[in-house]
Amino acid sequence: MRRLIAFACAGETLLGSLDHAAGSTGLLIVSGGNEVRAGAHRGMASLAAEVAAAGFPVFRFDRRGVGDSSGINSGYENARDDLLAALDAFSAAAPQVKRLVGFGNCDAASALLLHAPHRFARLLLANPWTIAQAGPLPPPAAIRARYAEHLRDPARWLRLLRGGVNFKKLIKGIGAVVAARHEPLTALETALFSALADHPDARVLLAEGDGTAIAFADAARRATWTGSVTCVATASHSFARPQDKAALQAWVLAGLSQN
Repeated sequence: MRRLIAFACAGETLLGSLDHAAGSTGLLIVSGGNEVRAGAHRGMASLAAEVAAAGFPVFRFDRRGVGDSSGINSGYENARDDLLAALDAFSAAAPQVKRLVGFGNCDAASALLLHAPHRFARLLLANPWTIAQAGPLPPPAAIRARYAEHLRDPARWLRLLRGGVNFKKLIKGIGAVVAARHEPLTALETALFSALADHPDARVLLAEGDGTAIAFADAARRATWTGSVTCVATASHSFARPQDKAALQAWVLAGLSQN
């Protein structure tokens, strides 16, 4: 059974969806980017239904200024009040829940880490956002991975030998990417990995061909973070393909079930 729940946040009205189940472990899903609570391709609504069918109540919500919620959208950086209000609404609507697990993809994962990690028994974080300022180019780590892929391709070497590649441009690009390997952690990366260090039970899922996931893996290397990471062989940031959805669902259910 799914029902809509309106709740207050800083003078605004937020709307959430509760997928009811009798279990005492509940899942709070936080939407990434400016997505509504249904998620890309209704992926989060589908995930909520499957998780609830397995016995775990699930709550999703639109933060201020997104979807059915009133107010101004101030981004994930300013979503602390929204997240705390959603937790209170979930607790009131499903009082049997004694153990809370949080799930988010992309900057929703980062919001969970930055704003309320102490409220959760476990965090399930997919493709956490570590990029302080998004620019016109992919993250350096993603560019570096692309160069590495090209260097493993014999056809690329043949094209290089035949003069089909601008050699000076290639060297310049490789030099810039190599230099980025040694960059210190940004303020955002420092905050995220500090929160991860305080929450050793957190689990991370990466779509290994996705630029955001590649950037997280690179930041984890520079932060020397060695927590739990599961990789899915996909470039789909939202785990859109049927096999990706199945992998995401299995990972979430394992995170809910295992102590």
